[in-house]
Amino acid sequence: MNRCAIYARVSTKDKGQDTENQLRQLRTLAKNQEWDVIAEFIDHETGKHSNRVQLQAMFDAARHREFDVLLFWSLDRFTREGALATLQHLNLLSSYGVGFRSYTEQYLDSCGLFKDAIIAILGTLAKQERIRISERTRAGLERARAQGRIGGRPGKVWDRQRAAELRKQGMSWRAISRELNVAQSSIRKGLKAVHKTPSAKRKRPVDNAPLRG
Repeated sequence: MNRCAIYARVSTKDKGQDTENQLRQLRTLAKNQEWDVIAEFIDHETGKHSNRVQLQAMFDAARHREFDVLLFWSLDRFTREGALATLQHLNLLSSYGVGFRSYTEQYLDSCGLFKDAIIAILGTLAKQERIRISERTRAGLERARAQGRIGGRPGKVWDRQRAAELRKQGMSWRAISRELNVAQSSIRKGLKAVHKTPSAKRKRPVDNAPLRG
């Protein structure tokens, strides 16, 4: 008999009844498969990030091989982080020797015939997601360069004249930094650029001493 764990997730806006519906159906599935439910992990928060308490507890239990297969109601209840993160989560379970199965998506079953096919599809989707992220990043940098910015972020606007006045009054760089809420290094560079002028060429002194024959 396989040991199984159940993972259920509902957002904070959902009612408790939604959780019970998921759990009841997942428990029935486990019973029909003659699997022993050894743990249930339930999160009441968004699925758009992976730092969910119960999700991490589930992965920790999987790492220690406390169960053999993970059941979840649907893929979007398991995670809504996108294809890349989803693939990484499922691959992590597989690396621990733990299978997975979705209640509503019969094809998503690492214990069945479609395991290799679904992993291949998710891998393709993840690859396309990486390409889209790369393209968006590149487009953002190109747009920033076109606007005269470097690195995609606009420089922080601060009053250089005010900084110069405070410096003349004897205020320390640290105090000016606190006053203007700007990094000391930025203030130093900014004032240096303002006051920096091309150095005049030194003229060679004219030697008016009489020539000696």
